[in-house]
Amino acid sequence: MSLKNKSDNIKIKIGLYVVSTPIGNLLDISQRAIETLRKSDFILCEDTRVSKILLTKFDIKSNLISYHKFNEKKNLNKIIKLLKSGSIISLISDAGTPSISDPGCVLINECLKEGINVSPIPGPSAVSSAISVSGFSDKFYFYGFLPEKNKLLNNDLQTLSKLDCSIVFFVSSKKFNKTIPILKKYFNGRKILICREMTKFYEEFLREEIDNLKMLESGLKGELTIVISEMKKVKNASQKLSESDKDLIRKTINKLSVKEIVSLIGKKSEISKKAIYNFCIELKNEN
Repeated sequence: MSLKNKSDNIKIKIGLYVVSTPIGNLLDISQRAIETLRKSDFILCEDTRVSKILLTKFDIKSNLISYHKFNEKKNLNKIIKLLKSGSIISLISDAGTPSISDPGCVLINECLKEGINVSPIPGPSAVSSAISVSGFSDKFYFYGFLPEKNKLLNNDLQTLSKLDCSIVFFVSSKKFNKTIPILKKYFNGRKILICREMTKFYEEFLREEIDNLKMLESGLKGELTIVISEMKKVKNASQKLSESDKDLIRKTINKLSVKEIVSLIGKKSEISKKAIYNFCIELKNEN
């Protein structure tokens, strides 16, 4: 029996397989993923050292090829030739689903261009795992990794804040604290879920109002999966505000923080702080 169809009655086609692997707990891998990896002539690994831990556990002995963002274009022709010669190749990342904030798109597009079969082997995903336990809207937008440069970070978060759906993104735990002031600036009034070490022994979920978010402890490692809730629905928020108060808020909404506006209006009026705050949020949601 050939290598392509060894061990089981299950047969797989020649081509590229995009295989999801566990995001933490190795037991989360599917049986289909295991069999596909065993039947592969080659496995493309983001980091062969990381992948060997998983592959060894499940007695997967296929040949490994290093494939990451720094060499994906360099190795492209070599991999396409292997596929055209009749090889079965699986693509995996260090964790989760390849080509989603991981290498893979360049190869997949080239395979499609060359008429090579591309098949997904679905499984664990940090994005769907985080959304499933968030309690937020199931309509969501996935951004990927936040940019590191402050200008890009500000611009992108400002754009994302206008979306009325849950928002998911990745960020390094070492860089999250510097992001907090920007989150408070653009997402005030919304909730946040911070996911760390999902599916592992020290799995942790931090749920908080963004306005009350505090710095995380120093020394944390790895990546965080962040989910921000949909916009807060405010009904009849402005009914107790005078027209002059509304006009003043409209003029200052892009110049002052919500906290400053609440203080400003509160000093000259007997309107409750909550009513002022809610009208500010209503205006921001309209912009």
